[in-house]
Amino acid sequence: MSPSKGESMSEYDRHSFRFSTSFIALTLAFGLVIGGLVTAYITYRQITDLQSEIVGLQNRVSRLSGNQTVYNQNVTIYENGTSLAELYEKVKDSVVFIRATTPTEVSEGSGFIINYSGTMVAITNNHVVHAATALSVTFSNGNGYAATVRGTDPYADLAVVTIDANASEFRPLEVVSSSTLKVGDMVIAIGNPYGLVGSMTTGIVSALGRSITEEEFIGKYKIPNIIQTSVLINPGNSGGPLLNALGNVVGITTAIVQDSQGLAFAVPSNTILKEVGALIDNGSYTDHSYLGVAGTDMNYELAQQYRIDVTYGWRIGEVTTYGPAYNASIQVADVIIEVNGTLVRNGDEMTSCLEENTVPDETVILTIVRENQTLEKTVILGTRPPPQP
Repeated sequence: MSPSKGESMSEYDRHSFRFSTSFIALTLAFGLVIGGLVTAYITYRQITDLQSEIVGLQNRVSRLSGNQTVYNQNVTIYENGTSLAELYEKVKDSVVFIRATTPTEVSEGSGFIINYSGTMVAITNNHVVHAATALSVTFSNGNGYAATVRGTDPYADLAVVTIDANASEFRPLEVVSSSTLKVGDMVIAIGNPYGLVGSMTTGIVSALGRSITEEEFIGKYKIPNIIQTSVLINPGNSGGPLLNALGNVVGITTAIVQDSQGLAFAVPSNTILKEVGALIDNGSYTDHSYLGVAGTDMNYELAQQYRIDVTYGWRIGEVTTYGPAYNASIQVADVIIEVNGTLVRNGDEMTSCLEENTVPDETVILTIVRENQTLEKTVILGTRPPPQP
């Protein structure tokens, strides 16, 4: 029996509906699979990118850690691979405590041991041992001995002391040239401020070629070619060593400016090297050259006042009668601007140049400005007269 038209259409519709439903389910399933694969791929790429970023960050952190390690080493290690603590242990036994008894007081200061051609001596400041009637030196181990002033030079604030001690006590320091010093170099001082034995401080070279006065000992004259430093020193440090980063002597701590913050001065080691032989052999040093003038530093205001064109140099205010400058026809109001072709901007540079490079009886060429004319004067230097405090 043939199905009716209505029945056939109904069955067809049911088959079509089942097919459509299956197709839709299959399509959805396929879509879910594809979507999952796409999502997995995207997630995989994100994870891969994140891992790459993590690796990159780890590498950067590693490099930063390596740089930090090097930086820390630079802070704590110096040119010879020695730390400050190691340097102190190396040199502390070479620094001594000096006590000087005078008719009016007992003074205390510092000193350090050097070996001069087989002779062990202590170097200190002249003002530490000046007028001493009795002298003692105590080493870092507490052993004290009688001592004697072997030689002094007030014009350099320098003294040499011999010590009646056993040979085993002496630990000499090496004295090197101060000519290599530059502003900004690190320096170290060890001494006995206020009797605090073996105190160590550090700083830098603040300036070179300064001049200082010690009127109590040398009157109107100046001590030239001085090192200015930021190392903190106090009364009792005088005479102690100023050291470089290798632990070698580049100066001798000498003076401070009262109530200042880190303004101290040291005699350069070149002065020690130049004078120590004469101080040991002769008891004095007399080769300080002498020009026989007094004056003031030039500046813009003075140039305007005196109507001259030069704003630097050293303006002469006084000429000693029959002195070297007088004999060379140098006059009051002349401005010295060069010594042997070396520019001098002020009195410190002029006196330091003469001290470092000349000796008595030497002939020098001074370039001067006189009434806006530049002249050259030949001067035969004299010998600085004895101190007149």
